[in-house]
Amino acid sequence: MRLYLVLAALLLAALTASAQVQVDISMKRTLYIAYEPILVTVTITNLSGNELALADSGNNKWFGLQLETLDGRPIAPVNGEYANQPIELGPQQKISRTVNLTPIFPVSEFGGYRLKANVFSQQNNRFFASPSLNFEVTDGHVIWQKSVGVPDGSPGGGTTRLISLLSHRLPQSTQLYIRIEDKQAGIVYCTHQLGKFLTFGNPNILLDTQNRIHILQNVAPKSFVYSKIGLNGEVMERKSYNEFSTRPELRRGSDGSVLVIGGQVYDPTATPPEQSLPTLSDRPVPLPGPKAKPTPEDKRPENLLSR
Repeated sequence: MRLYLVLAALLLAALTASAQVQVDISMKRTLYIAYEPILVTVTITNLSGNELALADSGNNKWFGLQLETLDGRPIAPVNGEYANQPIELGPQQKISRTVNLTPIFPVSEFGGYRLKANVFSQQNNRFFASPSLNFEVTDGHVIWQKSVGVPDGSPGGGTTRLISLLSHRLPQSTQLYIRIEDKQAGIVYCTHQLGKFLTFGNPNILLDTQNRIHILQNVAPKSFVYSKIGLNGEVMERKSYNEFSTRPELRRGSDGSVLVIGGQVYDPTATPPEQSLPTLSDRPVPLPGPKAKPTPEDKRPENLLSR
């Protein structure tokens, strides 16, 4: 009986301690392609009922991420030497931070991963962990690829870039990605998600005289997105087009520039105009009433030959 009470007391103490700091993690999706940003949102809630000060203490970082493969192989971070800015949380106060895993961990290897966030409280002298979250890294299907040189005078001039357009099938849609890398140097400059595209037609792709990439993709019926991407991964321009009277397409100008011809530019984030409600003065058009009886002068004779 005494042993039972001791175990119950220890269990109650553990539950009380674990409830003092709540750590949660979330992702918008759990399927990614290699080298794209993998964004994780971490939420920390102070349930201690007192002020909570979180700060690094010696070798204990107050915040950290723990990553492993699904078969339990730990993944070490690229750089374990980092420092967290101290914060203070009031009772019931919470904070949320979004972290990009891609530059922190080497997650370019295809397969499944298990992630957990840890928070160390010096006041409680213990770690608080979030529930585990699983995600998978795969690669898309290459639909277009070209190796080009970087012009002299541009950043990285004289080197080469491998440009790849990839399609990636997600549960609800097919997404288009662009990846730019220097294969010889082993550098991936970007893996940008360009958005949805309809798979029954390939994107329209042209390079200008500076080898900048111009892409026009069909994201929905009669709806298109134009992107202009630099050779170091910088997004230089993004516009949305409607197929208003003509279908938009990429054309090369006489000077080597690339233009979008046709269609109509629109803002997909703009609020549609409000529809005004009808007022009492907006009377409907009256329905046609019964025909008036014809006058004797208008009456058609029964026998036209009688006159």
